[in-house]
Amino acid sequence: MTATATEASAPRLRADASRNRERIVNAAREALVELGPDVPLDEIARRAGVGNATVYRNFADRRELVHHVACSVMRRVSEHARAAMAEEADAFQAVVRFTLAAAEEQISALCPLVSEHADPNHPELAQAGEELTALVTEVITRAQQAGAFRTDVGVGDYLVAVTQLTRPLPGTGCLTAEGWSRRHLLILLDGMRAPARSELPGRPAGMEDLKRP
Repeated sequence: MTATATEASAPRLRADASRNRERIVNAAREALVELGPDVPLDEIARRAGVGNATVYRNFADRRELVHHVACSVMRRVSEHARAAMAEEADAFQAVVRFTLAAAEEQISALCPLVSEHADPNHPELAQAGEELTALVTEVITRAQQAGAFRTDVGVGDYLVAVTQLTRPLPGTGCLTAEGWSRRHLLILLDGMRAPARSELPGRPAGMEDLKRP
């Protein structure tokens, strides 16, 4: 093989490896949500359409794989937030679009996995989380400033409510519950729309409230 042919094959091999890695991460996200944290890595390899050796070559262990799944999902949800704010003229519609997109990424079902099977203090994971938090806050704040989102509902309130509604219920098929989740999210969002039709007890919950022990 000539030097030119060797140089041409190297990028192709790197591209193939990158695609395999992406397929593994996407397959792991679906399998972890559907089957839980103990899903066999062999099952993830099967869903990704790669050999078992490819999974182990890319990820040292389950903890590392969960780490990359969490980072991938948070980055994707962050992109949804940016797109919603950039492309929706109506600030409340941006909240709706972002909320439904985040639910489809199944981030709520993956959150418990991070605390139990990954290091939430890892710099990469922490940075992705901080970026996502800032973007969610911006989405909600813009809608509040536009007079479209209740000011007595804080970002913390929003996140807790959305998380509860999008987490699969015990004993139910999480895949078949997707339509219910979307329906209930829209009901929830209507309740967050301004002007408010009820007076809420207590005070709006912020992000700092969610960090309290």
